[in-house]
Amino acid sequence: ALRFILTHDHACWICSTLMEKMQSRDLLLGLQLPELDDLGQFLRSLPTTALLGLGALTAVLAYWISTRPRPITPLCDLRLQSQEMEDGARRSMMGDSSTLLSYYHEDAKTMYEVFQRGLHITGDGPFLGSRLPNQPYTWLSYREVLSRAELLGSGLLSQGCQPSPDQFIGVFAQNRPEWIISELACYTYSMVVVPLYDTLGPDAIRYIINRAEISTVICDKAEKAAVLLENIERGDTPGLKTIILMDVFDAPLLEEAQKSGVFHCHCYLSQMCVHVFMCSYVHVFMYDLSIVCFTSGTTGNPKGVMLTHGNIIADFGGFLKVTDKVIFPNQDDVLISFLPLAHMFERLIEAVVICHGGRIGFFQGDIRLLSDDMKALRPTIFPVVPRLLNRMYDKIFSQANTSLKRWLLNFAAKRKGLEVKRGVIRCDSVWDKIFFHKIQASLGGRLRMIITGAAPASPTVLDFLRAALGCQVYEAYGQTECTAGCTYTTPGDWTAGHVGAPLPCNLIKLLDVAEKNYFAAKGEGEICVKGPNVFKGYLKDPVRTAETLDADGWLHTGDIGKWLSNGTLKIIDRKKHIFKLAQGEYISPEKIESIYIRSEPVSQLYVHGDSLQSCLVGIIVPDPEVLPSWAQKKGFEGCYDELCENKELKKAILDDMVRLGKASGLHSFEQVKDIHVHKEMFSIQNGLLTPTLKSKRPELKEYFSRAIEQLYSNISM
Repeated sequence: ALRFILTHDHACWICSTLMEKMQSRDLLLGLQLPELDDLGQFLRSLPTTALLGLGALTAVLAYWISTRPRPITPLCDLRLQSQEMEDGARRSMMGDSSTLLSYYHEDAKTMYEVFQRGLHITGDGPFLGSRLPNQPYTWLSYREVLSRAELLGSGLLSQGCQPSPDQFIGVFAQNRPEWIISELACYTYSMVVVPLYDTLGPDAIRYIINRAEISTVICDKAEKAAVLLENIERGDTPGLKTIILMDVFDAPLLEEAQKSGVFHCHCYLSQMCVHVFMCSYVHVFMYDLSIVCFTSGTTGNPKGVMLTHGNIIADFGGFLKVTDKVIFPNQDDVLISFLPLAHMFERLIEAVVICHGGRIGFFQGDIRLLSDDMKALRPTIFPVVPRLLNRMYDKIFSQANTSLKRWLLNFAAKRKGLEVKRGVIRCDSVWDKIFFHKIQASLGGRLRMIITGAAPASPTVLDFLRAALGCQVYEAYGQTECTAGCTYTTPGDWTAGHVGAPLPCNLIKLLDVAEKNYFAAKGEGEICVKGPNVFKGYLKDPVRTAETLDADGWLHTGDIGKWLSNGTLKIIDRKKHIFKLAQGEYISPEKIESIYIRSEPVSQLYVHGDSLQSCLVGIIVPDPEVLPSWAQKKGFEGCYDELCENKELKKAILDDMVRLGKASGLHSFEQVKDIHVHKEMFSIQNGLLTPTLKSKRPELKEYFSRAIEQLYSNISM
């Protein structure tokens, strides 16, 4: 209710002003207003009650105009998000048309300067946070982190490490504050970080240590140190001489180290750094090597991607240029760190936060407790991978356990989705208050930006979450060889089904892949990237470097892309992992899997075929949270294990997959003819997924060889 009284003269003045503005802006189309000279006389002739009502309406209208949600203003024409050049390559519309962006901030051209800039912005503000179970986050400040990094770096130099880009330091740890401190210690003294991670497997760890000639490894737990010591004892890593632990360890481990011939085995920042003489900062240049990031790959030994400081600075400079007028990071931002720091996607986003004085809070180390960590941390920035978004989506709908609830949830998402399509992103609409506030609260309630990468995201999932989460959700595409990303969603373009336009730091062109009928003239082909974010080559591997990086500096990604009419890129296929069926048809299993994964009960799958067979078969893992309710709708009852054994239900799942295949235009020879239902998820732990959660196809083939043989046997009967 209005809490003021309008006199007749007040009402006349309000109405006169409103009508004058409405008339001047042609807002009252088709309505004849009196001439402004006679307006006062006209208004005064109206009854006071009518004027009071009109005055109240005016106040309400003014309030709505001042508080209505406003769309994000795009930084370029969303109908033309990239520009084609003479050679067929395309570039961003948001950079300098004459040069590619190599840095964003004048005072942040190396990773050491990135930290120094954040320190300058926030002073002694909080930086790195961690927590124990059921406890609040505790924080190290920027100055505390700097002090510890300088102490650790000086300790490394005192143990014989050289302040040089030729000095490689292994970091073998899960995400935690000491990881960042170790990295900064290396950057302070111009040394190079080489991440190790146990999900690569023991053979790969030995390979990396030897390939990079690593003499010093910093690891988090005694168990990992024991693995390293076993390798030394067997003579598998003769160059490893120093192991530094982040956690406290006991005397037996030290004795074992001495037996193994390790010269030094220290406890992080305690035994090692006692009486260390503090060394001064060693200047780092943009072209100096920063990190050697070994990609897990799906076949063969890992490849050591060599990235300079300039590569990383250019890549996150491109990210900042695209978002700088829309959602620029600041010192109030908090990032939740749970994606492996051994991969560049996570580390790049963290660098952006650090450069602007923000905070990084680490999860407890158990992905099952991530929701609890987010509630405690209340982050504003959330880097994710599509697999996690899919799990969030499935869990939300599994909790809507009736047809009516699912209908209401979809209805609310569609209604709010209309706002999103107009560019309005908010979390205070009526739909949020009724339907989505609990979903938003489960992620801390303060998210303003989600960034997804590593694999294409489902358009259905993206559209729903953009509406439900009430924050800006961006999709990026790239790979380690171009530092992390080479395309990114343009702010304001909240449509799904593509990975955005090129970043201002790189060009993108498509090359013909004739054997798969993709031609650049039709806007389709292998995605190639060129710019200051592209890597310098694989460590000590000129052959594979030449296969990936051509003489003109173009990175050949192996992914197949398609230019859409608005200048954005869509990932449609993969050049590798193709095989020929017995009748001579070429098959791209990953394209087929990307269609079948949309089947509601399917959580994971593997499509198999070879040149000795004329058809395809599949291995599927149902979603434990979704399968029971989906099966019930189809008339099946039972627990998860019972349902997985039900042959009729298996046929219903296969029929649903084939239905999706037909709707997506798959040829009959591209459809699977039978499936095997597997109960256990593919995971990093059982060796069926890479650390970036991609399928290890050779391992899957070997693991399910008997099931595959049985499927083909059943088909031939």
